[in-house]
Amino acid sequence: MKLLINKPKYVVPSMREINAMSKNGFKAISLFAGADGSCLGLKIAGFEVVWASEFIPIAADTHLTNFAGCIVDRRDIRLVDANDVLNVVGLKKGELDLLNGSPPCESFSTAGKREKKWGKVCKYSETKQRMDDLFFEFVRLVDGIKSRMFVAENVMGLVVGVSKGYFKEILAAMKDVGYVVAVKLLNAKWLGVPQSRRRLFFVGVRNDLGFEPEFPKPLPYYYTVRDAISDLSNAYVEPECDMNGYANGRLAVALKEGCGDKKRFNLRRLAFDKSSETIAAIGGGRGTASILHPSGVRKPSIAELKRLCSFPDDFVLLGTYAQQWERLGNSVPPMMMKHVACAIRDSLMKVR
Repeated sequence: MKLLINKPKYVVPSMREINAMSKNGFKAISLFAGADGSCLGLKIAGFEVVWASEFIPIAADTHLTNFAGCIVDRRDIRLVDANDVLNVVGLKKGELDLLNGSPPCESFSTAGKREKKWGKVCKYSETKQRMDDLFFEFVRLVDGIKSRMFVAENVMGLVVGVSKGYFKEILAAMKDVGYVVAVKLLNAKWLGVPQSRRRLFFVGVRNDLGFEPEFPKPLPYYYTVRDAISDLSNAYVEPECDMNGYANGRLAVALKEGCGDKKRFNLRRLAFDKSSETIAAIGGGRGTASILHPSGVRKPSIAELKRLCSFPDDFVLLGTYAQQWERLGNSVPPMMMKHVACAIRDSLMKVR
């Protein structure tokens, strides 16, 4: 793809700017909300997020800290009833514009054990939960709420290898509850995020609306690590970033920009003039093999990770360095979601 020479400066709006943005008149609900990158992207596109569900305590606390006025339900999604949600937000079945959700993806990630965890309750963040059935809980609530449209996001591993059967079942279930559904693999790198992050998006349109789902077109440029963090030289760097004294730190000394260790494939040094590698949720552990700052024997700081994940500088993250890293690594990048949400907004305009 040919790049534009004069690309816009990389800018992520502040929380104050996001909260002051005009609304487009459409309401959204977010399931498996996390910190939440999706909600930020929806708000930037003008959606009003009126209710969210989040099971992980520190993620729910983070959400409440940043999204004043949004109701957060902390229960296991299996206990959430569609009619109760509608009653809380003052809507009837069929009146909600958009239902958004990103079911936890570890069960389908190509970096995990995948099928060995299917059907089992496993450790997830600070909790334990069965995860391979959560997409069907999302579909259950889609059926009960009957929003005009829905959007769901997951890892590309859902359509690779042994997970394909689950993908087919999920897609069939979405269609069976009355929606025209399209699926597309999108890369955040081409949607305004300085990170190469490929994710699978399902977009559904209720059958009675009479139009097809649409996706955003890729931008004619991408942002680099330098674009994102070059002005952060004086920003705070957490002590946990330091890799000196660890085996991975000793290996990191020999790594040049853009290169990775031959045996520990998660250990990679970012390159200033390329987009960041995918930021995985587990990378914040002290001594854990993960991405490295382009220079120095350290991991990126939280300030740098926010930029690489397209979060506002003033977005408040709670918990330890590793927990904050996990929140960012698990989230849909807000600027990526903004482009997806804008395409959905334009579709909803057809039936306003």
